[in-house]
Amino acid sequence: MNPPIHPTRRTVVTALAVASTVALPAWPGTAHAADNAADSPVLDPHPATEPSGTHVRDVGGTNVVFRYGAVLPAFDGWRTHEPTREYLSLDKRWRFRFDPGNKGLGEGWQSPRFDDTSWGRIDVPSAWDLLDTPGFASETAPFGKGTAFTDGYAWYRTTVDIPGSWRARHVRIAFLAAGYSAEVWLDGTYLGKHEGANSPFALPAAKALRPGARQTIAVRVFRRASYTDYTASSPQPVTDDHEVPYKPVDYWPYAGLTRSAWVEAVPPVTVAKLLVSGADGRLEARAVVENHGSSDFEGFLTLDPGPGSRARPTVVEVRIAARSAGVVRVSVPVPRAPRWSPAAPHTLTARATLTAAQPGGPRVDTLSTRYGVRDLSVADAQLRLNGKALFLKGLNWHEETGAHGRAMTPAEYDRELGHITAVGANFIRNCVYNRHPYVYDWADEHGVLVMDDIDTMWLNTAQEKLQTERYGLARALALTMAWNQHNHPSVILWGLQNESEIDPEGAPVYRAWLADMKAAVKAVDLTARPVTWASNTSNDPAFDLADVIGFNEYFGYFYGKDADLGPTLDAVHAKYPGKPILITENGTWSEAGTHGPSTTQGTEEWQAAGFTAHWDQVGARSAFVAGFTYWVLKDYKQRAGYNQDHNGISVMGLLTFAEERPKLVHEAFRKAANPRP
Repeated sequence: MNPPIHPTRRTVVTALAVASTVALPAWPGTAHAADNAADSPVLDPHPATEPSGTHVRDVGGTNVVFRYGAVLPAFDGWRTHEPTREYLSLDKRWRFRFDPGNKGLGEGWQSPRFDDTSWGRIDVPSAWDLLDTPGFASETAPFGKGTAFTDGYAWYRTTVDIPGSWRARHVRIAFLAAGYSAEVWLDGTYLGKHEGANSPFALPAAKALRPGARQTIAVRVFRRASYTDYTASSPQPVTDDHEVPYKPVDYWPYAGLTRSAWVEAVPPVTVAKLLVSGADGRLEARAVVENHGSSDFEGFLTLDPGPGSRARPTVVEVRIAARSAGVVRVSVPVPRAPRWSPAAPHTLTARATLTAAQPGGPRVDTLSTRYGVRDLSVADAQLRLNGKALFLKGLNWHEETGAHGRAMTPAEYDRELGHITAVGANFIRNCVYNRHPYVYDWADEHGVLVMDDIDTMWLNTAQEKLQTERYGLARALALTMAWNQHNHPSVILWGLQNESEIDPEGAPVYRAWLADMKAAVKAVDLTARPVTWASNTSNDPAFDLADVIGFNEYFGYFYGKDADLGPTLDAVHAKYPGKPILITENGTWSEAGTHGPSTTQGTEEWQAAGFTAHWDQVGARSAFVAGFTYWVLKDYKQRAGYNQDHNGISVMGLLTFAEERPKLVHEAFRKAANPRP
């Protein structure tokens, strides 16, 4: 039984007035398309800044992320349904049509009056790549065929019956992912655009909502072509300086509504986000409360640290002005709460409850979140968890299966992630994009540590400058990563970029870009997690900005000898003696079933021997090397031209892509002893 609620502290919190979140502002560079017609304006593909308007505001001393004129809300609706809220799932069959001539907007495909009965059907979530691509998962199927190579625009349409009871609710439409970008209309009214294939977004729907009516949701999704001709011997890449990534990269850019979507109705006074930090025997919480109503709200917020915390709830008096947002700060002693660690991954659930009039009065809204109590620090060239030095035996992995692409099922996640624990890994790097929320929950529950990443791969100096000084999409991705994954105890590192270009003569552009993203994550992370990145060199001129030095190395494969790794690590440590070092990538490749001497490239023996040589050098330096992250868990799909003979499958994994059969390196990795068990 939970202990009775006793007010242990009362504080009046006055909200910082912000712009109304009832009506969505017209973001710079976008147009509001009419629902009828051929002369609807074409939406600007490149507004002055990234189209969601992601930014941070100081609200009562707490930095809060805003997007589309509202607080960026929690996305727990895919998993849990709060009792004060209502949800309409959009995971179902939608009408679907490719738009190769980009004529849909002008012909009114966003209108509720448009006749879509001749369109095809598609599941949401799914990737349109697998609609008509026979042999997608096979190494022997012909490359360049089917919907896997259909690029440009495609449209999704569905209808929802909006309950009449939602007249007094704040309603938003949430998508966990849309690749690469998505524009959303409700009954022909334009709600907004999102960029970034792997991060969630939620669009306020108030200006188009008609409670008690059946309404049409239309989504126009865009994927840029990777190449002008996928089957050419020297394919010409297609680029866009504003996109992240801006050019073809070596993972598959799955297209469509690839993760769950839903419509969510919350009370007009609502807990939009609950940030928690469990460390040093205390639970520090920030409840971000929005008041979408026309009257000031006066009431109470109860913060319950949850069953198992061995701590009492705390009640705080709250006042939130009309049409504004405020932050309620609560600090709860939890000295007897169990610690979270890989060996004992104890998770707890905190719940914020808004009540009116008095403590225990009518319940207005609730929001819960999982968390863990743990201390994370960097000291003396070591990464420490609960005071103990860590060594990260890690794997990079790509979020995909041959059957569903990036729209994986829970059973597929369990199987894929189970491969990680089966080989004794305690760490995964989410190369190089955010994962489905299921992954972070799984890692919390299984005690697997995580380096989270964003899509900032292979940018050149021009894009770094553009993102820092004007467009701001890289910053938005960094902000939303830290905001969305904030409460997960498994997430211990923020990754800022992968193998991007370094300008000469002091690297001012590169350094400014990294500093901008670092400032973004540090602004919203109450736990001050370390930042790192996967540099393409051990001589990165911005390593002084990193909390943990991270670099990719391929000695003995792309350059040098296997034995060069040890001296390189020693040189980096001598230059930055107080910073831990993390190998963010190392690996080679093998043709599954190909055997021969360990000196012959492409054999399973050569791949296994390469791993062992690097692991031994890293393990011998565990006093200052925090870990080693192998590339990669499983063979993976890519649209790059250099693997056409394998149907776009890179064969660098411990396991094969489709059948997930282990290679010799799988056993070598499993047997590798962690120097800091």
